[in-house]
Amino acid sequence: MNRIEIPLSKTKTTLIFIGALVFVILGALFIVYPNSITSPIFGNPQVVRIIGVVTVLFFGFVGIYGFRKLFDKAVGLTIDEHGITDNSNAASVGLIDWSDITAIKTEQVMSSKFLLIFVNNPNKYLDRITGFKQKLMKANMKMYGTPLSITTNTLKYKFNDLERLLQEKLTERK
Repeated sequence: MNRIEIPLSKTKTTLIFIGALVFVILGALFIVYPNSITSPIFGNPQVVRIIGVVTVLFFGFVGIYGFRKLFDKAVGLTIDEHGITDNSNAASVGLIDWSDITAIKTEQVMSSKFLLIFVNNPNKYLDRITGFKQKLMKANMKMYGTPLSITTNTLKYKFNDLERLLQEKLTERK
């Protein structure tokens, strides 16, 4: 099997970083000026402040991740005879062995598509990591039945092409 390397997209990563920065600024404004946001949904200034804090925390994390990915020299995704080596998102685990993969399925949440990688021993991958990354993967496990997912949000590759490529390679390996 030929080694296929898919690089990270600096353009997509820059857009993610800028978008996160905008939301952090908006969240900070919600925290500092909660009384200036008036609507039936956000009528209570305390609710506005809480939304601001959650926004700053979440998009702050996304912004830090995006900033770090801008300087990441590693390949985003590698596909070879061993398996799929993922470095594309915050919950990446590295090498996912072909022998462990049982299925690859597409999932979509709103307009974001991602590939779910089902494996015969999810704990093998959950045990590799700790902290926040592991919490993300455990949440994936509860929602989708697998801790492993791949998105093209940071890759220089189209989603449908990646889906087709991984399905072909999985079929070759079985």
